[in-house]
Amino acid sequence: MYRLVKLSLCCLLLGGCTHHVTKEPATDRQPMTYRARYGLLLSQVERPEKASQWYGPAKIETLSSKSDYQYVFEDELVRVRWAFRSNQMALLLENKGEHSIQIPWDGAAFVDESSRSHRVMHASVKFADRDKPQPPSVVAPKASLEDIVAPTDYVRWVEGTGSTAGRWEGESLLPDFDLHSSSLKGEYATFADFETAAKSKVGKTFQILLPLRVEDVVNNYIFTFQIKSADAFEEAGQPVMGRQGPKGGARN
Repeated sequence: MYRLVKLSLCCLLLGGCTHHVTKEPATDRQPMTYRARYGLLLSQVERPEKASQWYGPAKIETLSSKSDYQYVFEDELVRVRWAFRSNQMALLLENKGEHSIQIPWDGAAFVDESSRSHRVMHASVKFADRDKPQPPSVVAPKASLEDIVAPTDYVRWVEGTGSTAGRWEGESLLPDFDLHSSSLKGEYATFADFETAAKSKVGKTFQILLPLRVEDVVNNYIFTFQIKSADAFEEAGQPVMGRQGPKGGARN
């Protein structure tokens, strides 16, 4: 009888230990990312008053979404192709003329969908130098330039912590990314709020003022992009990359 009681007690203790060891700790809620994709249209390009006389007729077209540069403008001076890249606009400019073209970046601007004008930076500018004077880019005759345009005040430095390094972060031109997890609430309280914010941009426009200097004459080209559609959706899991500064710029 004594042996039976002893054996039962050992089994009870062993069972208790087994239950304690296999108990899984509580896990954090799986991260969820809100995202949005936008359909744009290059709806208008304003040129100097005598541009038709100097540079001939203008042509605007939108290529297939599979194209790297989807939005195209062309006259006898330049062919400019644009691509939307979340926190920047990428461009490929071809000089079709017989004279070099300078882009005086300090005269360029990004005008957001609320009609606020912003100073811009391009690919060769260090983030830390984004508010300093920027030398012009030169495009030789029959040559091309691949670059980016990004608002300087959409970029900020985030200090590191004991476990993370400091980094540059870039705000998106339009709301297209919001991360939620148990430790991060995100900018929008719910997906419905995020979707509403994204769809509220449909029908609005933003602009890029790109000055082109040819033989001491500055030609202001103003590219107007209309937001035609917004598709919001959710993705489970932590994204590989979060918001960062504009591609092409230095990180210090």
